[in-house]
Amino acid sequence: MMGVRAAQLKKLSGGGRTIETAERGDELLGALQLLPGVWKNTPNLPGRGWNMIALPFQTRPDSPLDYRLLLNQYNETLVFDLVAKGVPNRGLDKLGVQADQTLVALDYEQVVDQIAVEDFPPSDPATRGPTSAPGNTIHHEPGLWLNMLDQKTDDFDIARLSTVPHGDAALALGKSEPARDGAPEIPDVSGLPLKAPPDLDHPYLAPYKHFHDNPFLGVFDPVHPAELLKAANAGVDILRTTTLPVDTQALTGGIANIPFVVKQANASSMKSTFWIQELAELDAQGNPKLRLQYLQVAMLDFDPRTSGLPGRIVWPHVSINTMEKVEEPSPERVETLTE
Repeated sequence: MMGVRAAQLKKLSGGGRTIETAERGDELLGALQLLPGVWKNTPNLPGRGWNMIALPFQTRPDSPLDYRLLLNQYNETLVFDLVAKGVPNRGLDKLGVQADQTLVALDYEQVVDQIAVEDFPPSDPATRGPTSAPGNTIHHEPGLWLNMLDQKTDDFDIARLSTVPHGDAALALGKSEPARDGAPEIPDVSGLPLKAPPDLDHPYLAPYKHFHDNPFLGVFDPVHPAELLKAANAGVDILRTTTLPVDTQALTGGIANIPFVVKQANASSMKSTFWIQELAELDAQGNPKLRLQYLQVAMLDFDPRTSGLPGRIVWPHVSINTMEKVEEPSPERVETLTE
């Protein structure tokens, strides 16, 4: 029996709206047109995914800490396979004349598999306690990227809609940057919490001090988490880079969370930037090989905290990765995924 998605690869009623297999280079996707396909760390870029997150955690009664810092190394599979074209948003202009907006929606599915993990203070040196074991899948996220073809507001032309099984749904808006020559400019990002003591030697920041002095697996420093993205570009001949920045704090963006998340560690905002890189090296079809890097920072607000400062502390939850495209999309693969 045909899979659900494969059965949907057909024209829909009304205005030429369609759902079909996404194709590389589709001009209707705009800045998203190189995304369709399968992106992975393996086989050539294993272990380039890194994650850091601070979590509420009960330590010793005499300890000033009420959190632990969790670090992960991971491999990822990121799939962009279906595109919905001609999606209409109905509206009127100031004169009452029909002024509809047309969108193109590219769906995605992200799966993250853990390679290594360490936390401080350790949840349990013997059993790892609540920390997931190496080899486990630690994240699954379905969502959509949107390309706004017309009726743009404040020049925002792309959006990312994300859903996370923890109970979070995000809408982030952005202004795409068309392909420019050369490698991306990776910004410096601090992993230190906001509204906390700024001194790394302060006892409250002991977990950050621990991993700053003893980088995770010898390379990942949560104080400067984006440095490994820069290192991954060293010696790589990158011809062009397309940049996709989105932010939940732009215009009508935002994050909605289930009550437990809001109460314990509220996800208040998320910024992410994706860099699509065209390499000088060619693939079997004679096209530039493609790499994808991203830097994502979600802010988690803990309340109450014990730092002695008023208000909530805001904790950066940072994820970075460098992947390559390993497969172009096809109707057969779409059907296989949904059997």
